[in-house]
Amino acid sequence: MKLAVRKLTFSALLTALAIIIPVVFGPFLRVTFPPFTATLGAHVPMFLAMLVGPEAAVAVGVGSLIGFMLTSTSVVAARAFMHTFVGLVGALLIKRGVSIKKVVVITAPIHAVLEALVVIPFGYKMYQSLVLVGVGTIIHHFIDAVIAFALAAAIERALRIKLVKMFEA
Repeated sequence: MKLAVRKLTFSALLTALAIIIPVVFGPFLRVTFPPFTATLGAHVPMFLAMLVGPEAAVAVGVGSLIGFMLTSTSVVAARAFMHTFVGLVGALLIKRGVSIKKVVVITAPIHAVLEALVVIPFGYKMYQSLVLVGVGTIIHHFIDAVIAFALAAAIERALRIKLVKMFEA
C-alpha cells in the first residue's frame, strides 16, 4: 500500500475513533471532578495520530472536537479542540526523531496549559483553571498515554510492524 494511502486510511480511522470515543464510551468512561471532566481513552487517537504525522494529528484533533460537541458542553468541546495543537506539536517532534515517550512528557505541560487557558473565557476562576483543569489534564494525558502504548504494542505484535517506521517516507 502506498504511503499516502496508508496515512489517509489511518488518519480516517483515528479521526473516526476520536469522534466515537466520547459519543459511545463517554457516558461510562467519563470521570468527573467538578468542574473538571475526563473521558478515559479520549487522548489515545491523538497519541497514535502523532505517529502517522502532522496532518493526521490535526484531523484527529478536529474529530475530537466534533465528538465532544455532540456529547458535551462547549467548554469540554473547546478543551477537546486543544488536542489538535498538542497532537501537531507531538507529530512534529516525532518527525524530528524524538521518541514517543519523550513526546508524551514534552506535550503534557503544553496540553495542560492549553486546556487551562481555554476554559478561562467560560468563567473558570484561576484555581479551577490551573489546578483542576491543568493538573487533571496532565494526569489524564499520562493515563491515556499508557493506554496508547499498550494498544500500539498490541498492534505492532499482531501485524509484525513498527508503527513509527510504517509512516516514514
